[in-house]
Amino acid sequence: MSWLAYEWRLLVRSRLAVAALVLLLALSALAVLSGMREVARQQQTIARLAALQQQDLAAQARKYAQGGDAGAAAYYTFHGTWDAPSPAAFLALGLRDAAPYVLRVRALALQAQLHEGESFNPELALAGRFDFAFVLVYLAPLFLIALLHDLVSGERRSGRLGTLLAMPGAGRRLWLRRAGLRTALVFGCLVLPVLAGALGSGSAMATVAAVLCATAAYLAFWSGLALLVATRSGSSAANATALMGCWAVLTLVLPTIANAALARALPVHQGVELMLAQRQAVHAAWDLPPQATMEKFFRTHPEWRHTAPLPSGFHWKWYYAFQQLGDQSVAPQVAAYREGLVARQRWTSRLGWLLPGVGVQAVLHRQADTDLQAQLAYQDRIADFHARLRAYYYPYLFNEVRFGVRDFAAQPRFSPPARSSETPAGQLLGLGLIAIFSLALGVAATGRVRPA
Repeated sequence: MSWLAYEWRLLVRSRLAVAALVLLLALSALAVLSGMREVARQQQTIARLAALQQQDLAAQARKYAQGGDAGAAAYYTFHGTWDAPSPAAFLALGLRDAAPYVLRVRALALQAQLHEGESFNPELALAGRFDFAFVLVYLAPLFLIALLHDLVSGERRSGRLGTLLAMPGAGRRLWLRRAGLRTALVFGCLVLPVLAGALGSGSAMATVAAVLCATAAYLAFWSGLALLVATRSGSSAANATALMGCWAVLTLVLPTIANAALARALPVHQGVELMLAQRQAVHAAWDLPPQATMEKFFRTHPEWRHTAPLPSGFHWKWYYAFQQLGDQSVAPQVAAYREGLVARQRWTSRLGWLLPGVGVQAVLHRQADTDLQAQLAYQDRIADFHARLRAYYYPYLFNEVRFGVRDFAAQPRFSPPARSSETPAGQLLGLGLIAIFSLALGVAATGRVRPA
């Protein structure tokens, strides 16, 4: 196609355009490499801690060669849990930067163990990780602005606009094929490293297809907006300023305002507060009559009511009873905490229908399995494992059965389920509609270009 060869030759004559494309390719490749290195580091951490966990379990098991107390075994034995990164996690690390992906738990009260690893430096987490999501959402629009802002004004400034419009095949088709080529090159610079990374990590085809569709829709939105501004009669500087203002508002200002509004409308307490409330309930139980604690425990666990009564002094079954009561005491707060987080996430997804940057981030984080849904799912798996751990120990504690090596080896083991690919159809649809609307306005604007 002669027009494509002509537009290509015209583009490569511009050192600024070539430098911008090379820089974008380098940034995209660097972001993918950075994400893959972080994923590899997390996998190595999980493997290293798993080996240490086996050593610790072996050391604990030797203590019960002659039999022992199940209460002491439950107290001193830590059990490893982990949330391995998905094959596509290198694209958008999301909450894996802030939330723990490895956690050791005991058969004690759960909420304090779940949230004691929540602490992180908010100043370091604020900037986010340099990954593909960052390059796509924040940097790619800037490169499109640099390539498209003087699409018409540059020709007008050089005095070629009138001649171009008088040539056969000029007009709307000229601007569309010129903008289309530049946008396609930006798309290629972004996705080539992604395809290489997906091939190396073994990402599912459905995941790669969703990421490519989201990337194409996001670039289509910014291309349409750039065409809408670039085809006005303003100067190159005025067009660039207007587009930079749009970039600042759409990617920085409005998402920040929306996040602040959601935080105000849907207040959610920190998980650390749940941890403190649960620990206060557990510590207060030491000062309560043991029989009153056991009566409260038997209301939810009547199967143990007819076991031997508590002896005088300390007994493990009383200890683990008030540990579980500590979890039950904060159950309403835990439910409200999770409901608040899910409600915020739901409204954030709805904002993606209006703010394309929010929408494309939601798609990438879902495909990478690094969003809130993935984090809550990991906590649910820990809670299920912890419930199995308690159910295993209670017969030994309440029936006062000796605990031996075989019993120790038969303890439940944490095993994460296989991951399943899930395409966020709603976010992709919203992103596609925004892109189509913006692109339609940009295409319509190309028909109004007139010589000065």
